[in-house]
Formats: sequence, C-alpha cells, structure tokens
Amino acid sequence: MSLTTISARPPAAGKKRYALVGTGGRASFFFTAIATDYSATSCIVGLCDTNQTRMDYANGKLVALGHGAVPTFLAAEFDAMIATTKPDEVIVTTMDRTHHIYIVRALELGCNVITEKPMTIDAPRCREIFSAVERTGNSVRVTFNYRYAPHNTKVFSILRSGAIGTVTSVHFEWMLNTSHGADYFRRWHRDKRNSGGLLVHKSTHHFDLVNFWLQTRPESVYAQGDLKFYGRENAEKRGVTQFYSRAHGSEAAKTDPFALHLDEVPALKAMYLDAEHEDGYYRDQSVFGDGINIEDTMNLLVRYRNGAVMTYSMTAYAPWEGFRVNFNGTGGRLEVEVVENSYVNSGGDQALEGALESRTITLRKLFEKPVEIDIGESVGAHGGGDSVLLNDLFGEPVTDEYMRAASHVDGAASILTGIAANRSIATGQVVFVDDILKVPE
Repeated sequence: MSLTTISARPPAAGKKRYALVGTGGRASFFFTAIATDYSATSCIVGLCDTNQTRMDYANGKLVALGHGAVPTFLAAEFDAMIATTKPDEVIVTTMDRTHHIYIVRALELGCNVITEKPMTIDAPRCREIFSAVERTGNSVRVTFNYRYAPHNTKVFSILRSGAIGTVTSVHFEWMLNTSHGADYFRRWHRDKRNSGGLLVHKSTHHFDLVNFWLQTRPESVYAQGDLKFYGRENAEKRGVTQFYSRAHGSEAAKTDPFALHLDEVPALKAMYLDAEHEDGYYRDQSVFGDGINIEDTMNLLVRYRNGAVMTYSMTAYAPWEGFRVNFNGTGGRLEVEVVENSYVNSGGDQALEGALESRTITLRKLFEKPVEIDIGESVGAHGGGDSVLLNDLFGEPVTDEYMRAASHVDGAASILTGIAANRSIATGQVVFVDDILKVPE
C-alpha cells in the first residue's frame, strides 16, 4: 500500500464509500462526479491500478477537485485495498479482459460492483461473474450511459406506447469516424484478447439499446467482419510507403493525420506518456501498424426471442460519428438519426465525448403524415446520458419508469450478441446464443 506525497484526509462519516480499480481515461468520469456533484453523500476511499504514475495523477485531480488524496494500491494489493479502506462498492474501469477478475473478487469480499461496459469479453468470464453473484448475493451494475440519453429513452417510450404496433424488424447503422473510431486501433483495444473486438467492446452499447428498446434478448446471430481500412497491409494497398510503430518521436507521424501526439494533450501526457516507464504501454500506436487483429467493418443479422430481426452494421472509419436506426412495425415506422461530436477518449473536454451535433426522431404511422418527435433538451456527454446515469448511480434513489438500470444479466445479454458474432465470423455459421450462455429474460 502507498500514499502519494499529497496529504490524505479521512472520508466523512456516513458517506457511501467507493474504491476504484483502473485509473485510465474512463475512471475520471466516476471519481470527478463523486468528488463534485455527489460529494455530500459519497467519497472515494482508495485507488488501484497496475501503474503508480497514473494513480498519482488521479490523486492530483481529486485534490484539485477538493476531495483530498486517497491511498493507492497496485493491482496485486487489491484485496488489501478492500480490507484497509472498507468500500461499500467497487468501481471497475480496467482493461476489458480483466473486468471479471475484480468484479468477482469484489463480490467475494462483500462489495457491490459498478462496472464500465462491456461487463466482460467472453462466455467463461461471464459464467464466473454469474456464479459470484449467485454465491454472494451481492450486485453488479453495468453503466450503459446510452440508455439514459433523452433521445434513446424517447425511442423506448414511443415503442412501448405501441405507436408503430409490434416491431418486426430493425436496421441499425453505427458510424465511428476517423478520430474516435481510429482511436480503438491505437491502444489496447486493437488486440481482440484484450477487448473482444469492437463487436464486444463498442457494440455492447448498441446491442444493449436494442435489448432495452425491444425488451427482449438475442436468439441467433450471423455475422461477417473484416479489417478493411486500418492495419499495415491495407495502407500498403492504398500506396502508403511511410510507416512507424508509434507517434512519439517519429518523423513520419508528424504528417500523418491519424497520429496521436500525447505530448500535445496534458491529460494524455500525464496518464500515458509519463507513465510508460512503469509498464511499457504505448497509447499512441500507429493505426496502420502491424499487430491489429480486430475488425473495422462489421455486418450482422440478429434474430430476437420476440421474433424481431435486426440488420446491424458498424464502420470504424466513417466521415461522421453517430447512428441511424429504423424500426418497422405492424402499425408504421420509427426513424432515428443522431450525429455526435468527434473526439478522442480523454483527449479533451470530457463533456464533449459523445455530445450531440444533431438528432431527429420521425414517426411514420401507416396512412398518416410523418411527425417529427420533440425530444427535449440534452446537455453534456453521450447525448446527455452521462449526467442522468451519474445521478442514478450516486444520487438519491428514485423510481425509474424507463427501467434503465442495467444488471449483470443485462450486461451479459448485450455482450452475447457480440460474442456470438465473433464466433460466427470465425466459423461462417449461424450461432445460437443459448449455445454460448443461457441468459434469463
């Protein structure tokens, strides 16, 4: 156990106690909210990571926010952190492939868990989480912030009202642009062993939305996916002749619009460039380098237990960021288009991550004129969903008529579409989700 040189102060009595494991880019979303908007009722009591430099940076931010520094623990000291700091809940924001390790151990040590999506990356890890929840009786919350975005909640409300009758088919297209989309190919996500690929890491949001909107679960999946844009071979086919392994210190990177220059972004420099000496992790790898084994072009056909069918596509090198989703029903059609701001994770103002440029929802009932639906105001990141989610997590408990809180069952249902898709891509066959893992309704 260690403390940073910044003096720590004990948390006030009566506050809900949170320990956080994984102090990379997403961690600040949680600890900033606790240290500011929810400081009257909540506090951070400990930080855990594989990298001391990153924990020290997080502690510095906590001090700047008026919270005060907290004890820090390296990954091997996770149990000691729980024993020493006695948190009520553990927030997990580590690399995807390690989520289950900390979720299971936290449950076993008597804590509830809040985990960043995806809950985990494959069926065996998922079974471990289910088993731990059953053994301990403790709970897991998965933070699907997109459920809370007002436009997505509005879609749920319209479909639930029966405005287009029974939904028979869904066409869902998600675009990641050459800023945000490219970022997954610079960092640990580029290795499927770490992330499950984008069909698990990123599409878990989208598959969860469909599960949520239709109040059902996936039954079967057929998928195709390829690496068609990123990676060295694709760049060579387009005539690129200059290559580099990482941007920092590279002359070739200076003229590459895809390069990420860590020393130009204070947060990225502090969390990653200045921390490299501890673990050798490079946050600024070339998106046109070797070693990328995830897809950037994906297409799925999904059948759901309620009989609806979805066609889904994701492109990770699009000229704009956002999505289009269309629902066909026995009483009409619902059309949604959302355009989001371009961003790099932790590369700027956190409030701009997934913030909106435009959005429309159009209801087309059979034999009636189309109607544009009023959505209401949305402020902040991820379509206005982040602030609503944080209030649901850390604010005063209230009844949510939209049932947006996601459990470990929801977390499993969302990733199983992507896990089945990965298997389908590998085998060329239709994959039945129950053959991977049976998830209750």
